[in-house]
Amino acid sequence: MKRRHILTATAAACLLLTATAGHAEGWAPERPMTMVIGFAAGGSTDIQGRVLARSLEEYFGQPVNVVNQPGGGGAVALTRFMNAAPDGHTFMFGVQLGLTFSPIVTETEYDIDDFRYAGTLVGGQFGVVARGDAPYQSFEELVAYGQENPMTYAQQLPMDQAIMQLIADQEGIDLAIVPTGGGGGMAPLLLGGEVDFAFSGGTHAQYTPTGEMNVLAFLTRERSPFYPDVPTLVELGYPYAMDDFRSFFLPGGTPDKIVQAFEDAARFAVEHEPFVETTVENTLHPIVFMDAEETEATIREIRAANEALMAN
Repeated sequence: MKRRHILTATAAACLLLTATAGHAEGWAPERPMTMVIGFAAGGSTDIQGRVLARSLEEYFGQPVNVVNQPGGGGAVALTRFMNAAPDGHTFMFGVQLGLTFSPIVTETEYDIDDFRYAGTLVGGQFGVVARGDAPYQSFEELVAYGQENPMTYAQQLPMDQAIMQLIADQEGIDLAIVPTGGGGGMAPLLLGGEVDFAFSGGTHAQYTPTGEMNVLAFLTRERSPFYPDVPTLVELGYPYAMDDFRSFFLPGGTPDKIVQAFEDAARFAVEHEPFVETTVENTLHPIVFMDAEETEATIREIRAANEALMAN
C-alpha cells in the first residue's frame, strides 16, 4: 500500500509549495458547502478541519461551513451523513475508525458500502496521555500505579476503550471509563484532574510543549515521528494497535466527477501552506496523501485487520 505524499515537521519546513488556487474541473459547487466533523470543537480533527475549510474555499470558490456532530468516534455523524444529498455540497472530513472499528463492536445503521471516499490528507497520532505532573511518567509506571489504585480513563472512540479495558483486565486494574466527545472534551477532564489518563487523537500536541501533558504510549503500529522516544503498545508487549487516517467522505451514490473533484481538492490542500503548517507544526500530525481508490482500499484493509483482532 503506497502513500505518495508524507510530510513530518522537518519535511514541511523544506516544502516547495507548487499549489495555486484551484478550479475543480468537471464539477464545481454552486452554493455554500458544509463540512461535517464527527468530533467536538477544540480537538485536533476540528482544528485541522477549520483550516482545511479555508483551503477549500480558496480551491472551490465557495464558503465552507463547519458543523460538529460528536459521538461514537464519528458514528453519530456518519449515521446522519449517510442520507445527505449526493451532490457534493455536504461532505465529511474525519477519522476512518467510525468505519473500520465502530461497526464491529456496536450496531450501526451504516457500513463501508454506504459512502464514497475521495482522498486522504492526514495520518493518525493516537496516544495514551497523562498530566505532566502525574505520579507515572511511562506506561509501565501507569500500569504499576493502577495495580495499586483504582483509575479513571477518558475515552474518545469505541476501539481505544476496548483496548484499554483489555489491558486493564489483563493487568488487574480497576478501571472506570469516562466518555468524551473528542479531544476538546478530553483535555479539561485530564488537566482538571477528573481522570487519571486519557486517549488523545492529537490534542496532546497543544499541551506537551508546555509540560501539561505527557504521552505514555502510542496506539499506532509505528512510533510517532514527533515523539520518537515514546514506545507503541505493541513494543510494550500488548498486541493491540490503532492505525487511522483523516479523509474526505461523501454520501453513497455521489457521481464520479464529484469524487474526482474532492480528490483534486485533497491534492491541493496537502500542498497548501496554511493547512500543512497547522497539521504538521500545530497538531503534530503527518500529511499523508492517498487518492480515492487507495483511501477505500485502506479502509477495507484496516477493517479486516480489526475484525481479526477482535475475533482473537
